[in-house]
Amino acid sequence: MTSIPVALSSSSVYPESTAAAFEIAAALGYDGVEVMVMNDATSQDSVALRQLREHYQVPIIALHAPCLLVTQRVWGTDPWGKLIKAQQAAELLDAKTVVVHPPFRWQRDYARDFVAGLERMRSATDVQFAVENMYPWRARSREVGAYAPGWDVRDEDYAHTVLDLSHTSVSGTDAVLMAHDLRDRLSHVHLADGSGSNRDEHLVPGRGNQPCAEVLRDLVQHGFIGTVVVEVSTRRAASRQERLVDLAEALAFAREHLTSTAANGPHS
Repeated sequence: MTSIPVALSSSSVYPESTAAAFEIAAALGYDGVEVMVMNDATSQDSVALRQLREHYQVPIIALHAPCLLVTQRVWGTDPWGKLIKAQQAAELLDAKTVVVHPPFRWQRDYARDFVAGLERMRSATDVQFAVENMYPWRARSREVGAYAPGWDVRDEDYAHTVLDLSHTSVSGTDAVLMAHDLRDRLSHVHLADGSGSNRDEHLVPGRGNQPCAEVLRDLVQHGFIGTVVVEVSTRRAASRQERLVDLAEALAFAREHLTSTAANGPHS
């Protein structure tokens, strides 16, 4: 078996709580949790998160900084202040990685200094700030450049990056090629699927058209030393049991294709 850990993003249990993510991760046998810092007060509270970690004996492997449109006021409105708080929380919780999105284009000062600013922060902490690939927004038949420096993390000199397979679906990017291009800078993978829709679907892997299995096998072949995080949407699940079935399926998919034997198979 490969040693690549498979963690559960707390966003995968929404609309259930951050606490529920720890409970479900422990019940299903995930290797850890990535906490999406949201409006849920527990996700913002390092003491509460540490208690959940100890109670369920599930490590916190990463924090996702509050950089979504819906979290613009979480941990204040200063984007650098949010990253500092994320770093401090990660250090307290022994989390290796802080996931961050590229700035929105209207965050002009933040965007202008983003690449250099992350490099400065990297010199002050062992926490990895990993920048996630995004996608162009589309309005009618036009593409809108919502991110600056840009949505494609290959275009900038980020030390650490995140590959999200739902986002490659929206952007129409070859996920395997992106993994190859990022290779030594790829430290984190958000495992999900997509159908090529303009919507960020975050389907259970295997239910869309993204090369999820191929990407996972490729990670093993090339000695990936980061973490795979299941980040899927279960908000339409009719019950807790249906949500558990989806998240168990996603975990089984990841582990199946992260085994050394699968990596050496005929499609690797």
